[in-house]
Amino acid sequence: MPKDSGERAPVRIEREQDVGFVVIDNPPVNATSLEVRGGLLDAVNALAGDDGVAAIVLIGAGKTFIAGADIREFGKPMRDPQVPAVIAAIEQCGKPVVAAIAGAALGGGFEIALGCDGRIVTAEAMVGLPEVTLGIIPGAGGTQRLPRLTGLAKAIELIASGRRLKAAEAQQLGLVDDVVASDLRLAAAHRARALGRRKRRISELPVPAEPEEAVARATEDAMKGARGRAAVKEAIEAVRDSTRMPFAAAAEKERATFHRLRESEEAAALRYLFFAEREAARVAGADAPPRSIANVGVVGAGTMGAAIGVCFLDAGLPVVMIERDQESLDRGVARVRGIYQRLVQGGRMAPDEMERRLARLMPSLALASLAQVDLVVEAVFEDMAVKQAMFRDLDRVVKKGAVLASNTSYLNLDTLAGATARPADVVGLHFFSPANIMRLLEIVRGHTTAPDVLATALSVARTIRKLPVVARVGEGFIGNRIFFAYRIQCELMLEEGAYPEDVDAAMTGFGLAMGPFAVNDLSGLDISWHTRKRLAATRDPKARYPEMLDRLCEMGRFGQKTGAGWYRYGEGARRGLSDPEVHALIDKCAAEKGIARHPFTAEQIQWRTMATMINEAALLLAEGIAARPSDVDLVLVNGYGFPSHKGGPLFWASRRPRKDVTAALDALAAATGHGFTRGNVEAVLDQMAQL
Repeated sequence: MPKDSGERAPVRIEREQDVGFVVIDNPPVNATSLEVRGGLLDAVNALAGDDGVAAIVLIGAGKTFIAGADIREFGKPMRDPQVPAVIAAIEQCGKPVVAAIAGAALGGGFEIALGCDGRIVTAEAMVGLPEVTLGIIPGAGGTQRLPRLTGLAKAIELIASGRRLKAAEAQQLGLVDDVVASDLRLAAAHRARALGRRKRRISELPVPAEPEEAVARATEDAMKGARGRAAVKEAIEAVRDSTRMPFAAAAEKERATFHRLRESEEAAALRYLFFAEREAARVAGADAPPRSIANVGVVGAGTMGAAIGVCFLDAGLPVVMIERDQESLDRGVARVRGIYQRLVQGGRMAPDEMERRLARLMPSLALASLAQVDLVVEAVFEDMAVKQAMFRDLDRVVKKGAVLASNTSYLNLDTLAGATARPADVVGLHFFSPANIMRLLEIVRGHTTAPDVLATALSVARTIRKLPVVARVGEGFIGNRIFFAYRIQCELMLEEGAYPEDVDAAMTGFGLAMGPFAVNDLSGLDISWHTRKRLAATRDPKARYPEMLDRLCEMGRFGQKTGAGWYRYGEGARRGLSDPEVHALIDKCAAEKGIARHPFTAEQIQWRTMATMINEAALLLAEGIAARPSDVDLVLVNGYGFPSHKGGPLFWASRRPRKDVTAALDALAAATGHGFTRGNVEAVLDQMAQL
């Protein structure tokens, strides 16, 4: 039984007059470990039988309530007591139980709160059921209690998205009873006493009636964002069960689904990525104290530079934005304002907040305006000579001790650093487009990058809420290195018999957000064309090389921005149409090489592309470009639209029969021919098997 004394325990009982406080003290986030679940069960039962206690308050020690499950138990057999037993004890208790929520009440923590008779939160609190983000559904009645408060449509939206709610929205939806500005403990005790002996069990409430059209629309919207994730579909079904069967039967079915999904490959993949993110933060040689970053400069106010500026403005940092002429600078400022205006129009930002952020932006035509900034991010044209010239200029004007960062996506960072007299201060910060939305930040560590500069880059990533993955110097680093090989292999399949729409359909069917040719049209064919021309001198003349992209660019077909690329686009269209002219060009290129074209199945395309990714990943891991396989998977999932529920290409490969992977690599080598380099995929998969 929990103790009344000050002895440290995961759960303890404290008494104030006739209120018993059950204090969860399991730092850092009060996760629902076995000890916490057992402690909660014992404490509630003990207070239920205490005649001197009229009401009970559950409260977290420190700054949070219960932020979710104990990650140490992920992937392991469940041990009793489980969360439903804790909630059952709360509901069966003859005394009112109120949850006092500070910080986060997420997953099982929020399910416990929903099992209470009342919920009081601080203004900074956050609640939600994010289980689908780990490939499972709420398993302690969350899919049954939430719709009894919000209705089916809103419950489907919240549970299928895993969205977290701030206190004000949670109160508006009826998920919490009151938001307090101070003394949460006192407010919760007052609320518990006010209930007297009355129980307010959500499980006994009816689900509010609402039009079926609203529920159908919420279901359709949720499935659009599911992208093949089984947990989303199962979550929707579980929520809808709240009107199809009695609470107890639906809750029992929910729990069975939870256990089934917990053992699925999807859940394993998402758990793997969860841990991979934490592992990525452990970077050898980055243990020096980071430099202080109080203000930032961004050189280049194009689409990427403007979005990078927004990242820092959002983090509360002043930004000096530099352009070469007034017209370009004005366009850059307009881009920044446009990003915020769209947020305001969508109701996601208040107009006064937009103005506060814009007030931190200082546009300038003078590089000298960067003299006192702590960090400069260069985002000029992706050309070595242009970037070297910029770094020489920055070296001349920026103060000593400032960090000089390049947003280059391909170029050799060491060569750029060599253009300065302070190469130790240079680091790569490769943002992904759109930079203000995409979570990934590839941090490129040069041979001379100082430990405190690397530590600063990691600290900056956390400040602007990015997921940092560190890469060593190499053509394209991690992501673009693999994507370049992937795209070339897709072009080779065009020579052999596929068309762009065949490849794109196969890859979106696999779960990617977009196919490679649609992506190429979106980003601009001229960008990859420029890279290919830059690398032409180093290309093996005997190796297979598909010329179709080069010829498209020579025809002025650069993608969406010119109305034609791999696809044809109508005025203002974002979705391309198959183009007979492209088909004719592909047929002609194949005929010129004497290649007999043949049809591809979707499965053949998928295996060919996956074999390419895992082979290139094995090569760059052997070269030390990436520190670990999980870093590769994080980059592909968070930067290139690889489906998270498949865990990344290396995780996906680790779950396939080894003989199938070997056969796909053999086929890839045979199809590619001269110049193909086979990576030690076996060694990488052996490493994955140890996770």
